Amino acid sequence: MRLADLLKELEEYCPLSYALEWDNSGLQCGDRSRDVHTVMLALDPTGAVIEEAVDAGADLLITHHPLLFSGIKHVTDDDYVGRRILRLAENGLACYAMHTNFDILGMADEAADLLRLRDREPLMPTHQGDGDDWEQKREGIGRVGSFLEHMSLRDCAELVRDVFHIPQVMVYGDLAQPVVTCALLPGAGRSEIDLAVNAGADVIITGDINHHAGLDAVEKGIAVIDATHYGIEKLFVPYMEQYMAGEFPDLTILRAHEREPFVLV
Repeated sequence: MRLADLLKELEEYCPLSYALEWDNSGLQCGDRSRDVHTVMLALDPTGAVIEEAVDAGADLLITHHPLLFSGIKHVTDDDYVGRRILRLAENGLACYAMHTNFDILGMADEAADLLRLRDREPLMPTHQGDGDDWEQKREGIGRVGSFLEHMSLRDCAELVRDVFHIPQVMVYGDLAQPVVTCALLPGAGRSEIDLAVNAGADVIITGDINHHAGLDAVEKGIAVIDATHYGIEKLFVPYMEQYMAGEFPDLTILRAHEREPFVLV
């Protein structure tokens, strides 16, 4: 299958027009005229992931996070970004990112489904439909909804830990407090805490919360569960694996070997 044809179908499924203005989703490196037989899926296009894709003979690496966020003036082996691009190009390995367009059209609802959130709406709306056609519904980053059952913050933290298969979560707030309304933002969400407060959420589940953001959130009246950036967003890989296996049965679909990028000692 030609790369151009594969990307056309991917972009009909998850249009680049949904990506946020600052984002760089889409083809990062590659020749659209090349054939694709083997695809590797990963969260991040790290040097190690690229080497794994090369060793596996992959033709295309699809990641959630982009390889390139800003312009570069030189592609050399003097820095890690240049080395990654050179390694991709030398091996005819294309690299494609599905970032905030996937956050809006796949990630948010998949994570909310796992938590069984009901009556949910986008936390940060980015696209407003007419409300009549389900294909034109309001879309956006994150979700706000209610749990099926009332629970304590401790219960909620344990639920997050278990459904996303992570070893631990960091919690800001009183573990005994009840939580009903939940804001969910996979990835980094400290900039969206005020949106969650304004939405009336009792807790926000997200990642990359720092010391001061956690303290300030509790004082604003909302608890925080930090499941790490990787902890929730890693669901990109099984989600896309299932989608691609169904839509492109003639392709070999591989998963990169990734894990939480830090350890607790």
